[in-house]
Amino acid sequence: MPKQQILLSAVLAVMMFSVALDIRLRDFRDVAQKPLPILCGLIAQFGLLPSVTWLATLLVDLPPNVEAGMLLVAACPCGSLSNFVTYYGRGNTALSLSMTGVASLLALVLTPFNFGWTVAANPATAAWLRSIDIDPNGIWISLIFILGIPLTLGLLAQRFAPKLTARIKKPLGAFGVGALLLFIVVAVVKDRQLLFQNIGGYLLIVILHNALGLALGWGSAWLARLCVADRRALTVEVGMQNSALAIGIIGAQFNADFGMLMIASLWGIWHIVSGFSLALAWRSISVKPAVLAE
Repeated sequence: MPKQQILLSAVLAVMMFSVALDIRLRDFRDVAQKPLPILCGLIAQFGLLPSVTWLATLLVDLPPNVEAGMLLVAACPCGSLSNFVTYYGRGNTALSLSMTGVASLLALVLTPFNFGWTVAANPATAAWLRSIDIDPNGIWISLIFILGIPLTLGLLAQRFAPKLTARIKKPLGAFGVGALLLFIVVAVVKDRQLLFQNIGGYLLIVILHNALGLALGWGSAWLARLCVADRRALTVEVGMQNSALAIGIIGAQFNADFGMLMIASLWGIWHIVSGFSLALAWRSISVKPAVLAE
Protein backbone atom coordinates (compact mmCIF):
# COMPACT_ATOMS: atom_id res chain seq x y z
CA MET A 1 0.00 0.00 0.00
CA PRO A 2 1.42 3.44 -0.96
CA LYS A 3 2.52 5.75 1.84
CA GLN A 4 -0.25 8.24 1.01
CA GLN A 5 -2.91 5.58 1.51
CA ILE A 6 -1.34 4.40 4.78
CA LEU A 7 -1.26 7.98 6.06
CA LEU A 8 -4.89 8.60 5.11
CA SER A 9 -5.97 5.37 6.78
CA ALA A 10 -4.15 6.42 9.96
CA VAL A 11 -5.86 9.83 9.93
CA LEU A 12 -9.29 8.21 9.51
CA ALA A 13 -8.50 5.79 12.33
CA VAL A 14 -7.73 8.74 14.62
CA MET A 15 -11.01 10.39 13.60
CA MET A 16 -13.01 7.23 14.29
CA PHE A 17 -11.27 6.80 17.64
CA SER A 18 -12.32 10.33 18.61
CA VAL A 19 -15.88 9.58 17.49
CA ALA A 20 -15.95 6.46 19.68
CA LEU A 21 -15.08 8.59 22.71
CA ASP A 22 -18.54 10.17 22.41
CA ILE A 23 -20.43 6.86 22.09
CA ARG A 24 -21.97 5.79 25.38
CA LEU A 25 -22.66 2.18 26.31
CA ARG A 26 -26.12 3.17 27.50
CA ASP A 27 -26.93 4.16 23.92
CA PHE A 28 -27.04 0.45 23.11
CA ARG A 29 -29.24 -0.30 26.12
CA ASP A 30 -31.73 2.29 24.89
CA VAL A 31 -32.19 0.22 21.72
CA ALA A 32 -33.57 -2.72 23.71
CA GLN A 33 -35.99 -0.46 25.59
CA LYS A 34 -37.32 1.41 22.52
CA PRO A 35 -36.44 -0.67 19.43
CA LEU A 36 -38.97 0.74 16.92
CA PRO A 37 -37.31 4.12 16.19
CA ILE A 38 -33.85 2.55 15.89
CA LEU A 39 -35.09 -0.27 13.64
CA CYS A 40 -36.91 2.27 11.48
CA GLY A 41 -33.72 4.31 11.11
CA LEU A 42 -31.53 1.28 10.41
CA ILE A 43 -33.87 -0.01 7.72
CA ALA A 44 -33.81 3.38 6.00
CA GLN A 45 -30.03 3.72 6.48
CA PHE A 46 -28.83 0.29 5.42
CA GLY A 47 -31.78 -0.97 3.39
CA LEU A 48 -33.67 1.78 1.59
CA LEU A 49 -30.89 4.28 0.85
CA PRO A 50 -28.45 1.79 -0.76
CA SER A 51 -31.26 0.12 -2.72
CA VAL A 52 -32.81 3.34 -4.01
CA THR A 53 -29.36 4.72 -4.85
CA TRP A 54 -28.63 1.56 -6.84
CA LEU A 55 -31.90 1.98 -8.76
CA ALA A 56 -31.01 5.62 -9.45
CA THR A 57 -27.62 4.66 -10.89
CA LEU A 58 -29.37 2.26 -13.28
CA LEU A 59 -31.69 5.01 -14.51
CA VAL A 60 -29.09 7.76 -15.05
CA ASP A 61 -26.11 7.75 -17.38
CA LEU A 62 -23.15 8.85 -15.26
CA PRO A 63 -19.47 7.88 -15.35
CA PRO A 64 -19.12 4.53 -13.55
CA ASN A 65 -16.65 5.89 -10.97
CA VAL A 66 -19.15 8.63 -10.04
CA GLU A 67 -21.90 6.02 -9.68
CA ALA A 68 -19.52 3.91 -7.56
CA GLY A 69 -18.91 6.96 -5.34
CA MET A 70 -22.66 7.39 -4.87
CA LEU A 71 -23.06 3.71 -3.97
CA LEU A 72 -20.20 3.85 -1.49
CA VAL A 73 -21.53 6.95 0.29
CA ALA A 74 -25.00 5.38 0.46
CA ALA A 75 -23.48 2.25 2.03
CA CYS A 76 -21.73 4.20 4.80
CA PRO A 77 -23.31 4.77 8.24
CA CYS A 78 -24.38 8.10 9.67
CA GLY A 79 -21.69 10.43 11.02
CA SER A 80 -21.23 11.96 14.46
CA LEU A 81 -22.03 15.50 13.25
CA SER A 82 -25.65 14.38 12.93
CA ASN A 83 -25.91 14.32 16.73
CA PHE A 84 -25.23 18.04 17.04
CA VAL A 85 -27.48 18.90 14.10
CA THR A 86 -30.31 16.89 15.70
CA TYR A 87 -29.79 18.65 19.01
CA TYR A 88 -29.74 22.08 17.35
CA GLY A 89 -32.90 21.24 15.39
CA ARG A 90 -34.72 20.20 18.58
CA GLY A 91 -34.88 16.56 17.60
CA ASN A 92 -34.47 13.50 19.80
CA THR A 93 -30.76 13.71 20.59
CA ALA A 94 -30.77 10.48 22.62
CA LEU A 95 -32.19 8.61 19.62
CA SER A 96 -29.59 10.25 17.36
CA LEU A 97 -26.74 9.14 19.63
CA SER A 98 -28.08 5.59 19.83
CA MET A 99 -28.53 5.42 16.07
CA THR A 100 -24.98 6.64 15.43
CA GLY A 101 -23.48 4.12 17.83
CA VAL A 102 -25.42 1.11 16.55
CA ALA A 103 -24.98 2.09 12.89
CA SER A 104 -21.22 2.51 13.34
CA LEU A 105 -20.91 -1.05 14.62
CA LEU A 106 -23.24 -2.56 12.03
CA ALA A 107 -21.30 -0.76 9.30
CA LEU A 108 -18.43 -3.21 9.81
CA VAL A 109 -20.62 -5.81 8.08
CA LEU A 110 -23.32 -3.88 6.24
CA THR A 111 -21.19 -1.23 4.51
CA PRO A 112 -19.03 -3.69 2.52
CA PHE A 113 -22.05 -5.95 1.98
CA ASN A 114 -24.22 -3.16 0.55
CA PHE A 115 -21.44 -1.68 -1.55
CA GLY A 116 -20.48 -5.11 -2.86
CA TRP A 117 -23.93 -6.12 -4.07
CA THR A 118 -24.94 -2.71 -5.44
CA VAL A 119 -21.73 -2.35 -7.45
CA ALA A 120 -21.95 -5.91 -8.74
CA ALA A 121 -25.63 -5.47 -9.68
CA ASN A 122 -24.89 -2.39 -11.80
CA PRO A 123 -23.32 -3.50 -15.12
CA ALA A 124 -21.44 -0.21 -15.59
CA THR A 125 -19.81 -0.14 -12.15
CA ALA A 126 -19.13 -3.88 -12.22
CA ALA A 127 -17.26 -3.55 -15.53
CA TRP A 128 -15.38 -0.49 -14.24
CA LEU A 129 -14.21 -2.38 -11.13
CA ARG A 130 -12.97 -5.24 -13.29
CA SER A 131 -11.12 -2.81 -15.54
CA ILE A 132 -9.18 -1.27 -12.66
CA ASP A 133 -8.68 -4.68 -11.01
CA ILE A 134 -10.20 -3.73 -7.65
CA ASP A 135 -11.75 -6.29 -5.34
CA PRO A 136 -14.63 -4.65 -3.41
CA ASN A 137 -14.14 -7.25 -0.66
CA GLY A 138 -11.00 -5.33 0.29
CA ILE A 139 -13.31 -2.83 1.98
CA TRP A 140 -13.73 -5.35 4.81
CA ILE A 141 -10.03 -5.03 5.59
CA SER A 142 -10.14 -1.24 5.42
CA LEU A 143 -13.12 -1.09 7.76
CA ILE A 144 -11.42 -3.29 10.33
CA PHE A 145 -8.48 -0.89 10.54
CA ILE A 146 -10.35 2.39 9.92
CA LEU A 147 -13.52 1.67 11.89
CA GLY A 148 -13.48 -1.57 13.89
CA ILE A 149 -10.23 -1.29 15.83
CA PRO A 150 -10.53 2.50 16.54
CA LEU A 151 -14.13 2.10 17.76
CA THR A 152 -13.15 -0.77 20.04
CA LEU A 153 -10.19 1.13 21.47
CA GLY A 154 -12.29 4.27 21.90
CA LEU A 155 -15.02 2.44 23.81
CA LEU A 156 -12.41 0.78 26.04
CA ALA A 157 -10.65 4.09 26.67
CA GLN A 158 -13.93 5.76 27.56
CA ARG A 159 -14.75 2.92 29.97
CA PHE A 160 -11.40 2.62 31.75
CA ALA A 161 -9.81 6.09 31.35
CA PRO A 162 -12.69 8.63 31.31
CA LYS A 163 -10.57 11.57 32.53
CA LEU A 164 -7.97 11.01 29.82
CA THR A 165 -10.58 10.67 27.07
CA ALA A 166 -12.27 13.89 28.18
CA ARG A 167 -8.97 15.75 27.65
CA ILE A 168 -7.94 14.24 24.33
CA LYS A 169 -11.16 13.80 22.33
CA LYS A 170 -11.46 17.41 21.12
CA PRO A 171 -7.77 17.79 20.08
CA LEU A 172 -7.88 14.40 18.35
CA GLY A 173 -11.07 15.27 16.53
CA ALA A 174 -9.69 18.63 15.40
CA PHE A 175 -6.47 17.00 14.19
CA GLY A 176 -8.37 14.35 12.22
CA VAL A 177 -10.66 16.85 10.51
CA GLY A 178 -7.75 19.17 9.66
CA ALA A 179 -5.65 16.38 8.21
CA LEU A 180 -8.59 15.06 6.18
CA LEU A 181 -9.27 18.52 4.75
CA LEU A 182 -5.61 18.81 3.81
CA PHE A 183 -5.80 15.50 1.95
CA ILE A 184 -8.87 16.72 0.02
CA VAL A 185 -7.18 20.02 -0.86
CA VAL A 186 -4.11 18.20 -2.16
CA ALA A 187 -6.28 15.88 -4.28
CA VAL A 188 -8.27 18.82 -5.69
CA VAL A 189 -5.14 20.82 -6.55
CA LYS A 190 -3.67 17.76 -8.25
CA ASP A 191 -6.72 17.33 -10.52
CA ARG A 192 -8.06 20.90 -10.47
CA GLN A 193 -8.69 20.99 -14.22
CA LEU A 194 -11.09 18.03 -13.98
CA LEU A 195 -12.81 19.61 -10.98
CA PHE A 196 -13.44 22.97 -12.64
CA GLN A 197 -14.82 21.21 -15.72
CA ASN A 198 -17.35 19.16 -13.76
CA ILE A 199 -17.97 20.94 -10.43
CA GLY A 200 -21.57 21.86 -11.33
CA GLY A 201 -22.43 18.28 -12.26
CA TYR A 202 -20.80 16.79 -9.17
CA LEU A 203 -22.59 19.25 -6.88
CA LEU A 204 -26.00 18.64 -8.48
CA ILE A 205 -25.58 14.88 -8.04
CA VAL A 206 -24.68 15.32 -4.38
CA ILE A 207 -27.57 17.72 -3.69
CA LEU A 208 -30.13 15.36 -5.21
CA HIS A 209 -28.62 12.31 -3.53
CA ASN A 210 -28.58 14.03 -0.15
CA ALA A 211 -32.19 15.14 -0.60
CA LEU A 212 -33.06 11.51 -1.28
CA GLY A 213 -31.45 10.42 1.99
CA LEU A 214 -33.24 13.11 3.99
CA ALA A 215 -36.57 12.21 2.38
CA LEU A 216 -36.13 8.50 3.11
CA GLY A 217 -35.32 9.25 6.74
CA TRP A 218 -38.35 11.48 7.22
CA GLY A 219 -40.66 9.23 5.20
CA SER A 220 -39.77 6.04 7.06
CA ALA A 221 -40.25 7.78 10.43
CA TRP A 222 -43.58 9.22 9.25
CA LEU A 223 -44.82 5.81 8.09
CA ALA A 224 -43.89 4.38 11.50
CA ARG A 225 -45.91 7.21 13.10
CA LEU A 226 -43.01 8.38 15.22
CA CYS A 227 -43.22 11.70 17.06
CA VAL A 228 -41.86 14.91 15.55
CA ALA A 229 -38.62 14.81 17.56
CA ASP A 230 -37.94 11.23 16.42
CA ARG A 231 -38.70 12.12 12.81
CA ARG A 232 -36.20 14.95 12.94
CA ALA A 233 -33.53 12.68 14.41
CA LEU A 234 -33.99 9.96 11.78
CA THR A 235 -34.16 12.49 8.95
CA VAL A 236 -30.73 13.79 9.94
CA GLU A 237 -29.27 10.36 10.66
CA VAL A 238 -30.21 8.92 7.27
CA GLY A 239 -29.40 12.13 5.38
CA MET A 240 -25.97 12.85 6.90
CA GLN A 241 -23.66 10.05 5.84
CA ASN A 242 -20.17 9.44 7.23
CA SER A 243 -18.47 10.86 4.14
CA ALA A 244 -15.12 10.90 5.95
CA LEU A 245 -15.27 7.11 6.15
CA ALA A 246 -16.08 6.97 2.44
CA ILE A 247 -13.08 9.19 1.68
CA GLY A 248 -10.84 6.90 3.71
CA ILE A 249 -12.05 3.82 1.85
CA ILE A 250 -11.59 5.58 -1.50
CA GLY A 251 -8.03 6.53 -0.57
CA ALA A 252 -7.13 3.09 0.77
CA GLN A 253 -8.87 0.83 -1.74
CA PHE A 254 -9.44 2.90 -4.90
CA ASN A 255 -6.19 4.88 -5.17
CA ALA A 256 -8.06 8.14 -4.44
CA ASP A 257 -10.09 7.90 -7.66
CA PHE A 258 -11.01 11.49 -8.53
CA GLY A 259 -14.68 10.93 -9.42
CA MET A 260 -15.38 8.93 -6.27
CA LEU A 261 -13.39 11.35 -4.13
CA MET A 262 -15.29 14.39 -5.41
CA ILE A 263 -18.66 12.80 -4.67
CA ALA A 264 -17.64 11.90 -1.12
CA SER A 265 -15.91 15.25 -0.49
CA LEU A 266 -18.82 17.33 -1.76
CA TRP A 267 -21.16 15.19 0.33
CA GLY A 268 -19.10 16.13 3.38
CA ILE A 269 -19.59 19.83 2.59
CA TRP A 270 -23.17 19.79 1.35
CA HIS A 271 -24.71 17.65 4.09
CA ILE A 272 -23.50 20.24 6.62
CA VAL A 273 -25.30 22.96 4.62
CA SER A 274 -28.50 20.94 4.23
CA GLY A 275 -28.44 19.60 7.78
CA PHE A 276 -28.04 22.96 9.46
CA SER A 277 -30.54 24.55 7.07
CA LEU A 278 -33.12 21.98 8.17
CA ALA A 279 -32.21 22.50 11.83
CA LEU A 280 -32.64 26.27 11.48
CA ALA A 281 -36.01 25.77 9.80
CA TRP A 282 -37.13 23.39 12.54
CA ARG A 283 -36.09 25.83 15.25
CA SER A 284 -38.22 28.52 13.63
CA ILE A 285 -41.31 26.29 13.74
CA SER A 286 -43.26 26.63 16.96
CA VAL A 287 -44.03 23.09 18.13
CA LYS A 288 -45.43 22.34 21.57
CA PRO A 289 -43.25 20.07 23.75
CA ALA A 290 -46.17 17.64 24.04
CA VAL A 291 -46.26 17.27 20.24
CA LEU A 292 -42.50 16.69 20.12
CA ALA A 293 -42.77 13.88 22.65
CA GLU A 294 -46.01 12.22 21.50
